[in-house]
Amino acid sequence: MSNKLYVGNLSYSVRDDDLQQQFSAFGHVQSAKVMMERDTGRSKGFAFVEMSSSEEAEAAIRGLNGKNMGGRDLTVNIARPMEARAPRSGGYGGGYGDSRRKSY
Repeated sequence: MSNKLYVGNLSYSVRDDDLQQQFSAFGHVQSAKVMMERDTGRSKGFAFVEMSSSEEAEAAIRGLNGKNMGGRDLTVNIARPMEARAPRSGGYGGGYGDSRRKSY
């Protein structure tokens, strides 16, 4: 079992330190990172927490999954590996295709 956890349904006011404090009740927290919007700096509402061992991670799941934090019930489970995404298309195209071109 992995020791990296996904934490979902976070209140937008929750920060890294808040997670560190909550999860430290279940063992040593190696890292706690709330994911933030690049453009706005606002929380995306989820985070990743890495515990020192899989036993501590399991204890954190049992202790915090479904528990209320900041007015919301947390979702805490083992983080899945990131899935490969299709590459973004480059350029500045507006997506209009040929329909806006004039015919001569």
